[in-house]
Amino acid sequence: MTHESRHPPVHTATAAGSGPATAGIGARIHLTRPARPASVGPAVTTRPGPAAPAAPGAGWEPGRPARHILFVAWRDLANPRAGGSEVLVDRLAEGMAARGDRVTLLCGGPVGAHPYQAIRNGGTYTQFLRAPLAYHQRLSDCDLVVEVCNGMPFFAPLWSRRPTVCLVNHVHTELWALRMPAGLAAAGRFTETVLMPRAHRKNLFLTVSSSTAAALGAIGVSQDRIRQICNGVVHPDPLTPRSAEPMFLALGRLAEYKRIDLLLRLWERVRRVVGGRLVIAGDGPDRARIEALAGPDVVIVGRVSEQEKHRLLCSAWMLLHPALIEGWGIVIAEAAIRGTPAIGFDVPGVRDSVVDGETGLLVRSEGQFASAWASLALDLRTREALGRAARERALRLHWSAAVEGFAQVADEAVARASGPQNGRRR
Repeated sequence: MTHESRHPPVHTATAAGSGPATAGIGARIHLTRPARPASVGPAVTTRPGPAAPAAPGAGWEPGRPARHILFVAWRDLANPRAGGSEVLVDRLAEGMAARGDRVTLLCGGPVGAHPYQAIRNGGTYTQFLRAPLAYHQRLSDCDLVVEVCNGMPFFAPLWSRRPTVCLVNHVHTELWALRMPAGLAAAGRFTETVLMPRAHRKNLFLTVSSSTAAALGAIGVSQDRIRQICNGVVHPDPLTPRSAEPMFLALGRLAEYKRIDLLLRLWERVRRVVGGRLVIAGDGPDRARIEALAGPDVVIVGRVSEQEKHRLLCSAWMLLHPALIEGWGIVIAEAAIRGTPAIGFDVPGVRDSVVDGETGLLVRSEGQFASAWASLALDLRTREALGRAARERALRLHWSAAVEGFAQVADEAVARASGPQNGRRR
């Protein structure tokens, strides 16, 4: 299963006559169409904000010598705990390999077979110590290092003199306290928000959403060094039928920050109004707790195949995505391209992948989430309108455009480093 898997909200849809936390279950939702659709331009932008379209093939000349691009990342897509970051790296690596470059992924944990080379480099934590050694032993001939920073950086500039790009899906500021004790959480935040920007003070940063671009600016990365591309989405097989009975889907990795426990609490209120089933698909470290909390009419199916994921996304009346933060939210685009709207909180990453009131609904409180959920379940016309707009927008998201944008950033990083004042060696 491809895991969680992406423009700023146009307006906020709320239940009529309700306050932020006291919206009545089933209150009707009033939607206002924006003046024009939000842009989904996939090319590179140099500051937080919507990206401008790129010309096909821009930034690459046929016949240029192949480069060796090294991705240094936490996990491979074959890892059972892989998520949106791993999907992105896999698509970029595969795309660059298809363009003729030699691509290597250095990561911890299990690796799978790919059109590029994937090298296992220790476990979850030992890889951070082993990366410099692996680099100097066998990978120092690379032309570009792409350090994928998922909270804890590898500090590639300290052990590589090659041109480097720092790829950040999202800044983990609020997540450290969820995952670690107070002391370690404070150290993690300091490392990510202070030491990482200092280590990469001369390098370009690449991200996939305006929210993350803004977060990078907030921790001291100058906007003139931030580049943004847009995630793509795989066009699915022919659509399968929508469920005749109410069926609501949560899909992705079961981790604490995804807040599936919150969804279960809200379901106890919503199911009395709308009936049907809540289906939770995915696996992860929070699964046992979720299974213990699950009440009536909750079906936990675990990790599913691509075929079953397709059927579930087509069948669902809506995708429910209560995550605390995302880099982009690939699963929202995967639902959208099947005509399934999403409800999520107005938080970084989710607000980039849901156009509020056009392709889904964004809310600011648990009460609003429950109200939006029930209201949309009872309003077929609005649900279908949101689904049509979501699909139309998702059809404009292409991985080929993401690869093209990345290729432009790679070219720029190499050119910056090879300037007379910035020459680098191994």
